[in-house]
Amino acid sequence: METHKIYIAPSILSADLLQLKTQVEMLTENGADFIHVDVMDGHFVPNLTFGRNVVKTLKRITSLPLDVHLMISNPDLYIEDYARAGADILTVHEEACTHLHRTLQSIHQQGIKAGVSLNPATPIATIENVLDNIDLLLIMTVNPGFGGQKFIPQGLKKIAEARRMIDTSGRDILLEVDGGVDSSTVESIVQHGANVLVSGNAIFGPPDIVAAMKQLKAKAEKA
Repeated sequence: METHKIYIAPSILSADLLQLKTQVEMLTENGADFIHVDVMDGHFVPNLTFGRNVVKTLKRITSLPLDVHLMISNPDLYIEDYARAGADILTVHEEACTHLHRTLQSIHQQGIKAGVSLNPATPIATIENVLDNIDLLLIMTVNPGFGGQKFIPQGLKKIAEARRMIDTSGRDILLEVDGGVDSSTVESIVQHGANVLVSGNAIFGPPDIVAAMKQLKAKAEKA
């Protein structure tokens, strides 16, 4: 993966579950780069969503990398399960990990890429000492738990700070943003340094999801 190329990761949190197979296939065939899967446990965040069986099903539907975001407590207990189900990238929250370095090692031991996510109130400095173990850094620009929330503007400063840290490290780390990514925010997000864009409502909300995704990607690439 080219760490300065723009990648679009449609989030199935906003998909029509009755049409999940059709929608994922359409996005796969028309330029999506990842499929983003938000796993929520009703404990770490106030919502329940998908489990490992959904990841396993998606693996049969799409050839795209599955970008699995664990918004759960005790993620260490489930790393092997989600890796076996088909996750290509497994992202855990810094706030949910007692021993983050050990958790990242456990993910890599499964032969997949490891990501770390930071909530809006969590400083970038918390992951500085594990940067050598990260393949993807996810900046949350809403409080995790629900789709359709408005972008928190202070997130732009944090994205820029993360970009500087990554560039200084010389590491090939993808910088992902999740939360309120739409046509009104995508240009600023990219200009501040992000290159993986998670979007749910902005893609799955309009009647033509392929056109919505292409328009979002084109705007990002021009930024």
